[in-house]
Amino acid sequence: MENTTIAIIVIASIVGFILLTGIFTVRQQSVAIIERFGKFRRTANAGLHYRVPLGIDRVVYRVQLRVQQNHMVIETKTQDNVFVHMNVAVHYQVDPVKVKEAYYSLVDPVRQLTSYVEDAIRSSLPKYTLDESFEREGDIARDVHKQLSEEMAKFGYVIIRTLITSIEPAKEVREAMNAINAAQRQKMAAQELANADKIRVVTAAEAEADRNRLHGEGIANQRKAIIDGLNSSFGELKSTGLNEKDVMSILLTEQYLDMLGSFAKQGTHTILLPNNATGSEDIRAQILSALAVNEKRRNEDEK
Repeated sequence: MENTTIAIIVIASIVGFILLTGIFTVRQQSVAIIERFGKFRRTANAGLHYRVPLGIDRVVYRVQLRVQQNHMVIETKTQDNVFVHMNVAVHYQVDPVKVKEAYYSLVDPVRQLTSYVEDAIRSSLPKYTLDESFEREGDIARDVHKQLSEEMAKFGYVIIRTLITSIEPAKEVREAMNAINAAQRQKMAAQELANADKIRVVTAAEAEADRNRLHGEGIANQRKAIIDGLNSSFGELKSTGLNEKDVMSILLTEQYLDMLGSFAKQGTHTILLPNNATGSEDIRAQILSALAVNEKRRNEDEK
């Protein structure tokens, strides 16, 4: 009896152990591929699962559903025959409803993906020149993404995004492009400096013209004020009974004395000839004589 009990316990333990070996778990964002006798049986999503033990059902692979990145450098040439290296990054993931196709269709999905990207790049980039390839980088990326998505969808892969991270021509080409850009910028700088000089010259000329105009207006206003003042003084002196000659003599003498005072205030070292005490009288007499001669000529012309 005891032997029978022991045998049952041993058998139960073995059966229990065998049954426990059939329990397995699948992590989040993963799918397990289960085969039975080497043939695809089913897929198991995240969670706790059971498979037939003793090698009847086997978990042959666990497919990752997370987004993955494949970075590659592809050499090709542009429309103007410039060879460039394009750095391309492809974000992709396995389609959750096509896990079976993704696992059984491709032996090396990364290499296959790279081949399709190379084919797409070499079909798209030769449409553009080197300068256009930089300007239309987004268009090239969209062309590659469209072609790649259509091809990889057949094998159960979803292309999330295709990025062209850089376009690198040969060193000599880069140096030539930099030299061209530098020359263009120098030309623009020279034009800006020339325009600045032109503006400075024109502004200075306009300022000089305004200064001369204002100076002329000031002199004209000054002379007008002097004439108005002389006319006023002449009328006031003439109203006292003096004749024109006496009034003119008084005004000229006054102007002469004002001029002397002005020179004295300025402190200039100036010698006035004649410089004796009777100098003002002599100048007055000379001016009156000249006025008399002019008056005589004017009367003769009128006759």
